[in-house]
Amino acid sequence: MIPLVASARTDQGRFPLGPGTRVSGPHAGLARELLGLDARGDGPGEVVLGLVADPSLGAEGYTLTVTPDRAVIAAAGAAGLGWGVQTLRQLDAPGGVPCGTVRDVPRYAWRGVMIDVARWWRPVSFLRSYVDLLALHKFNVLHLHLTDDQGWRFEVRAHPSLTEIGARRAESPAGHAREGRSDGTPHGGFYTQRELRDLVEYAAARGVTVVPEIEFPGHSQAAIAAYPWLGHPSAEPVAVRTSWGISSHVLNVSDRAADFARDVLDELSDVFPSTYVHIGGDEVRGDAWATSPEAARRVASAGLDGPQALLGWWGRLLADHLRGLGRRAVAWDDMLDHDPPEDMVIMAWRGVDRIEAAARAGHDVIAAPHTHTYLDYAESDAPGEPVSISGPLPLETVYGFDAGDAVLGMQAQLWGEYLPTKERLDYNAFSRLCAVAEAAWSSGRDRGDFTRRLTAHLPLLDRLGVAYRRPYDQGAARVHL
Repeated sequence: MIPLVASARTDQGRFPLGPGTRVSGPHAGLARELLGLDARGDGPGEVVLGLVADPSLGAEGYTLTVTPDRAVIAAAGAAGLGWGVQTLRQLDAPGGVPCGTVRDVPRYAWRGVMIDVARWWRPVSFLRSYVDLLALHKFNVLHLHLTDDQGWRFEVRAHPSLTEIGARRAESPAGHAREGRSDGTPHGGFYTQRELRDLVEYAAARGVTVVPEIEFPGHSQAAIAAYPWLGHPSAEPVAVRTSWGISSHVLNVSDRAADFARDVLDELSDVFPSTYVHIGGDEVRGDAWATSPEAARRVASAGLDGPQALLGWWGRLLADHLRGLGRRAVAWDDMLDHDPPEDMVIMAWRGVDRIEAAARAGHDVIAAPHTHTYLDYAESDAPGEPVSISGPLPLETVYGFDAGDAVLGMQAQLWGEYLPTKERLDYNAFSRLCAVAEAAWSSGRDRGDFTRRLTAHLPLLDRLGVAYRRPYDQGAARVHL
């Protein structure tokens, strides 16, 4: 099983889980779908789902009791029942499910995976398939990176040019960005609000919350291409960025730009019911603010120390607006240096030390250090590995990361620059995503035991069509992209 359960005891016998197995109790229909069972339920055996008042299980814990004629899953709510079903699903093997008892409670409340759809638009069918993979591994957050310099993917009805113009770029880099080559092929796409509402509903049924991210005030070249008044008057008009890297184009600090941001957050919050909304805040190059008369006026009127403090001004403005909508702002740890509000959740990415710094400052923290959780990094520097933004980040380094006990949770990142296809994203994500799943869910850690269980887990990924990277001890890499 991946992730490792909290405790398990094996008994004699097996439960013959088959197409005709009956399912009863709350959410039986979804359980039947996940387990691949027929609706008729005319075969031997029964899966029983039940709600229990057991505070020790928390919101997501469960128990699973398997006997030769039934499997009983008990939990305090729908999330726990769902995780119990996923464990039963993983335990199923030729000959049936081993009899025994499992008691399982997650270590962290936030167990996330970030998928970047701004660099490469991906169809909703792809996102649904990844929701299924996340749920299988007991991740409960899909962090959806919806906008960046290279594309705006979220339909905003008050500002339609964001998708009419900002969702398409003329071309993309070919090979590594430092080579300066382009593919000459236009790329674009966006999600309607209806499509995203359907995705949110699909994910919620499987215990996964979709947390949206809109990048403010940096990584905003696509928005400025759509609405030049969001940029700075002295700057030349820009198109949606066609190279990777960090754009110097950032939102200005006018009242009109602030109203634009509020409009976006209003529509975003209407589509995504998540308590948390990610506002970006990373890698903001403030050169334009330093020379802008408008920025100087904002600095003076807000009583700021200088133009570098405008990142904090943006963070507080956005967090205040989200608070009024009943939401909490999440931001990358760059914001930590600019007086963020106490209720802002900090996603610590620049290093393990940023986790401690954010916790020391009194913030809820999501551990996401690039040194251990950036799965867009190459796993190896061996010949034949596909081009990646950085690396290597081997599986054992990912598995060995412990975020500590003072965090809200942890998250893996799949930035999209060098992951243009499903096959390439699969290759970078797995098997390292299995390691993150275990680090986020399980309190214990045993690398040798994990390796054994991972080997047994790979046939399930095969059946699900995951184009994972084979560990070197199992032969050559499967794909070279």
